[in-house]
Amino acid sequence: KSFALASGAPCCGRQRMAFRPLQRVLGCSKFWVNSRSYRQMAEGTPDVDVVGNLKAVQDRMVAAAGGAPLPRLVAVSKTKPVELLQAAYDCGQRYFGENYVQELVEKSPLMPDDVQWHFIGHLQSNKANQLVRGCPNLQCMETIDTIKLANTVNKAWEAAERGRRLRVMVQVNTSGEESKSGCAPGDAAEVAAHIAQNCPGLEFGGLMTIGMPDYSGCRAEDFLSLKAARDQCAEAVGVDPATLELSMGMSSDFEAAIQNGSNSVRVGSTIFGARVYNK
Repeated sequence: KSFALASGAPCCGRQRMAFRPLQRVLGCSKFWVNSRSYRQMAEGTPDVDVVGNLKAVQDRMVAAAGGAPLPRLVAVSKTKPVELLQAAYDCGQRYFGENYVQELVEKSPLMPDDVQWHFIGHLQSNKANQLVRGCPNLQCMETIDTIKLANTVNKAWEAAERGRRLRVMVQVNTSGEESKSGCAPGDAAEVAAHIAQNCPGLEFGGLMTIGMPDYSGCRAEDFLSLKAARDQCAEAVGVDPATLELSMGMSSDFEAAIQNGSNSVRVGSTIFGARVYNK
């Protein structure tokens, strides 16, 4: 059976899709040929059943939600060639996430204009202008974790004159791992309040966490910590907590995240296959 995605577009069935050459899909063979990084990404990429994988993830989301409204599904396409993204797009997927600025600004002009891009990687301040100018349809920046970065992104966004505010989330390091970006849970409210009060180009939309890897599907500590931080942020900016989104849950734990109130899950390898990194 089929059902509507968060974008409102219907999902196609489980038929296997034969990928069309990218230049015929998007009319951009010159960019593809000249983009060395994407030639390297495409080389050695296994045949991936994006259509079947996407449908399977959607079915699992429905089961996890148990009749509650479905969260947004952000398909994370880090290191994957645009042909695989186009296959997901052709099934109705509209939300895509990228971790690297260069990859996002190269991919975004190759995809249709109604794609809603989420930036979900750590952003260096000196790349803020490249990000906002290189991706006109950037929908959400999920990784604001300091007041300084909020100011930098706000300045870049206002200079780009997009005619709308950029939705942002505060990234919280709920697991306390040194390898992960994000502010401490107790500092999130200060960052959120600064965005709401001092960054007119930005719209504070909620909180995001990566959390500790969960291979059991049962870990809930990070989700509970993010929900507590949301309550503190809501009080700091004077809004109902329910109006602030929680972006939590990835390939290994998105079902548990949905059961704990996630509004947005970020799923990559379960849809597009294992990532391939150039050596």
